[in-house]
Amino acid sequence: MFRSVARSAAGKHLIRRGYATEPVPARKVAVLGAAGGSGQPLALLMKLNPLVSQLALYDIANTPGVAADVSHVNSRAEVAGYVGEEQLEKALDGCDLVIIPAGCQESLALVNMISNPVNSTVPIAAEVFKKAGTYDEKKAVW
Repeated sequence: MFRSVARSAAGKHLIRRGYATEPVPARKVAVLGAAGGSGQPLALLMKLNPLVSQLALYDIANTPGVAADVSHVNSRAEVAGYVGEEQLEKALDGCDLVIIPAGCQESLALVNMISNPVNSTVPIAAEVFKKAGTYDEKKAVW
């Protein structure tokens, strides 16, 4: 990529324009759980991402409506909605990235902690999870 630099009419400000030497490659992204409370805003963010050319939205219900809403956003990504187990394979076909914000309220997120000093912050976090009754020894890696 190279840049073109020019002065504005008044000569006070620099105007920079970027020119790409290669087109942005096609990328397909699938959001599994796209009709949920986290999936809908995530689908919108993926639709706005200039690197995404195809957006596959999947959920067990209501995905066509979400896909219709998101498709109205003016960006290069083409949106398709998929519903039910029989359409899951089609939604995943050719994906470069799969994002899964879906889950039950009882399911727990995996927490990745990078912090200093590790020898004190990680045990503190573990104790917080233990007090909440959500600590899973099988997922704990120190």
